[in-house]
Amino acid sequence: MTNLKVALAQCRQTDDFDDNCQAIFDKLDEAAQQQVNIICFPETQTVGYRVDVATAETPVPIEQLEQVHQKVADRCREASMACILGTEIPLESDPTNGKPYNSALVISEHGKILGTHHKSKLTPMDATAYTTGNGCDTYELFGVTIGVVICFEGFRFPETTRECVRRGAQVIFHPQNNTTRPMGWKIPVHHAMATTRAAENTVWFATCNCVHVPHQNARTMIIAPDGQAHARLPMRSEALLVADIDVEQATRAMFLFDPAGCAEAMIKDAFQPHEYATQ
Repeated sequence: MTNLKVALAQCRQTDDFDDNCQAIFDKLDEAAQQQVNIICFPETQTVGYRVDVATAETPVPIEQLEQVHQKVADRCREASMACILGTEIPLESDPTNGKPYNSALVISEHGKILGTHHKSKLTPMDATAYTTGNGCDTYELFGVTIGVVICFEGFRFPETTRECVRRGAQVIFHPQNNTTRPMGWKIPVHHAMATTRAAENTVWFATCNCVHVPHQNARTMIIAPDGQAHARLPMRSEALLVADIDVEQATRAMFLFDPAGCAEAMIKDAFQPHEYATQ
């Protein structure tokens, strides 16, 4: 598939598990009505971010998580829609009391849970509540290789996105949670880093934040492979961002340092082919 209809769910997130799940299913239904191919939810959408939204001491709702993960998978199968779901996964050695992983569940359009990416770079605040994951992960949805990086690890560590691209990813999904504190100075920084991840790799970069009032410090937006904003939502409003993307534009030219591809991505029609070298 060369064209994908992608949705980013900028939804409310609280410390109420049931309310968070209601927000998830509301957006799943809305996306299904619009015949979306892939929907992405914010970081830790199921339980609530354990830094400020919920607390580090909140018990891990093991059975409830298993149930909602399966219900989301079932809804995806019914709608023929894939999903990247921000959630948490219990620690294997101590599921009840251990620090969970800050995770993103990847569900195929057939309703199969393909895998779970655990956030590999934790902020100092994250480290009080979560266990560090390992590595980067890629998956195939609708015949397209996608990568997943979560918030801080995608913003501040370019090697995480680059590893996904090295594995063939053309679309990077970036669940985030930014943030309940008054740090508006971060807004242009976060937007610049998301733009850079797309442009330096020539891939699509879809970053999905939740709604925080009054302090939401990054937009939900889709950045095209040339680094331009393809679609975005206003901050502090609960909405579903839906956009069509052309996967063939994600040539990975900058990552591969393909001169002809780099020229196409950088200068388009501003120069004629005889004015630059491609070898």
